[in-house]
Amino acid sequence: MEEDRFCQSCAMPMGITDEHYGTNEDGSKSADYCGYCYENGKFTKELSMDEMAENCVKFMVDDKITEEDARKTLLETLPTLKRWRK
Repeated sequence: MEEDRFCQSCAMPMGITDEHYGTNEDGSKSADYCGYCYENGKFTKELSMDEMAENCVKFMVDDKITEEDARKTLLETLPTLKRWRK
């Protein structure tokens, strides 16, 4: 698994260890999705892309990024990810 991998559903950085990776139906680690979004080969929540963005904003806000900037970044990033591409 590569160092610069991001969840293809929520855009969370997943890092070089496999602790953040979700699982496929056969129990193997998913190369695409984090454990918050994907377990046992299924998405953990059925959300729209906009709902996913709103759900993730709170995890991005800190002393360097405002809620508004986090939302903007998510709404620009999510459509490029595997789960949301059309």
